[in-house]
Amino acid sequence: MIFKYSQMLKANGKYEASNVQMARFAEMRPSDDRAIAYKKNPDYLPKILEKGKKFNIQNMGFNSKYSDFGGTLQDGKLYITSARNTSRRTYGWNEEPFLDIYEMSKNADGTYLAAALVEDKVNTKYHEGVVSFSPDGNTMYFSRESFFEKMYEKDSITKNRYSVLQLFKATKEGDKWSNVEGFAINSENYSVKNPSVSADGKTLYFASNMPGGYGLFDIYKASINDDGTLGEAENLGQKVNTQGQEMFPYISSNGTLYFSSNGHLGLGNLDVFHTKEIDGKMAPVRNIGVPINSNADDFAFRLDEESGEGFVSSNREGGVGSDDIYAIKKLQPLCDVLITGTVTDSKTGNPINAASVTMYDSKGNKVLSKVTDSDGTVEFIVECGEGSALEVSMDGYESKRVTVEGSEEEEVAVAIALDPIEEIVAVDRVNLDPIYFDFDKSNITSQAAFELDKLVQVMQKYPEMVISVSSHTDSRGSASYNMALSDRRAKTTVSYVVSKGIDRSRITGSGKGESEPKEDCGSGCTEEQHQMNRRSDFIIVSGGPM
Repeated sequence: MIFKYSQMLKANGKYEASNVQMARFAEMRPSDDRAIAYKKNPDYLPKILEKGKKFNIQNMGFNSKYSDFGGTLQDGKLYITSARNTSRRTYGWNEEPFLDIYEMSKNADGTYLAAALVEDKVNTKYHEGVVSFSPDGNTMYFSRESFFEKMYEKDSITKNRYSVLQLFKATKEGDKWSNVEGFAINSENYSVKNPSVSADGKTLYFASNMPGGYGLFDIYKASINDDGTLGEAENLGQKVNTQGQEMFPYISSNGTLYFSSNGHLGLGNLDVFHTKEIDGKMAPVRNIGVPINSNADDFAFRLDEESGEGFVSSNREGGVGSDDIYAIKKLQPLCDVLITGTVTDSKTGNPINAASVTMYDSKGNKVLSKVTDSDGTVEFIVECGEGSALEVSMDGYESKRVTVEGSEEEEVAVAIALDPIEEIVAVDRVNLDPIYFDFDKSNITSQAAFELDKLVQVMQKYPEMVISVSSHTDSRGSASYNMALSDRRAKTTVSYVVSKGIDRSRITGSGKGESEPKEDCGSGCTEEQHQMNRRSDFIIVSGGPM
């Protein structure tokens, strides 16, 4: 009761009051996975609301004053489920006609012709649900109420009859659907509904409240055998399923699983979530955010990953009927990761305020620069699975660059401890990480520039410091050529430092050629040893710290 009360408060936009009840619920049922999720992330609502608008959404003109939901495109036709058939008897729960499956053709301008009932071999006088198709479009999967199969339970006192939903398929013959048959997975004791076929046609996803699940309805998958039968039902596990309801699965062409749930942390009752199977395991479940989700029920999500277009159904305020179908268009990548970097002093552990943090993508391109706040933190958002790098600089500290591996987690924390700049200053030299040059070249690489910026910081801190740069080559090429090459490298290094504001009188450079190898391996050097010999040294001539 407390959990449902929390959901109803949320459905009315009373988020703070809803959280009060969720906290009560968590105290009463601490082992419930919904309680565990809430206690782990009690401030989840702002995070969902602030994720940004990733979709456009628009109410469809074909919605009726009755319940309309679904939205599956196949061979130029849109298939929906609707209660608009007023020739049907009404359903006692909501006093609307029983649900039927409709189809409508799409015009060239994107509008749709009037909805027409799919022939009676599919539709009955009882409920039919959302549909899904085999890749070739010749097999339709749908759910149907078991009253038609004369399967129901009867209350001995009230005489009320209770049915379940069962899964069926029909095959296409010309323009007609026929050969409707159920699956062995059906039962008179539980429901099987909301089918979705994988892009390769080998797996069927569905929702069921069959025994052995984690909640009221769980999401399952089963293999589609060559003869059209289904394999054993496999529960998708506790990362996907909760003690609440998980329904309306949709498996997209790239393997992303979308579904609706009231058990995961959301904005309303049913919210749309998504996840993906990676290396045999389900990635963390994510709320798809606004405007797909609202404080009402949002379900029956469909998305063409190539075009970014699709449909979602909702009973949100402002609709035409009790449930409406909305067209959607994806604007931004759906799956993202929040990277939180925390910059501290390596000696004291104190956070560093106003440190400059620059993000680079996996190809080394600069993406964005920010400065840390008073807690030493900075945040970036990247797409799931995309690697990146953070480059941190601060006056008085040695700059640092850290690699951030691609992740499917919602949040990744990166700790970056900066060493005081004095750490790289020795008695007679400035110890930078090796300034390596590409073979036979003297240009400053991005890695070399990053290290030389540290030298600039040191020379700015000690304004009397004078540096002598000695550049070295490997032993390939003639001695005279290597001497000239190393001299060009030394002069390029000096020019870079001067370009950063250091007076030219404070830094000189000379080439040593191959005369002073760090790795004395003669003509038998490995590529790594050759690279070690292509280096620069930074000698303090005067003006260093005492």
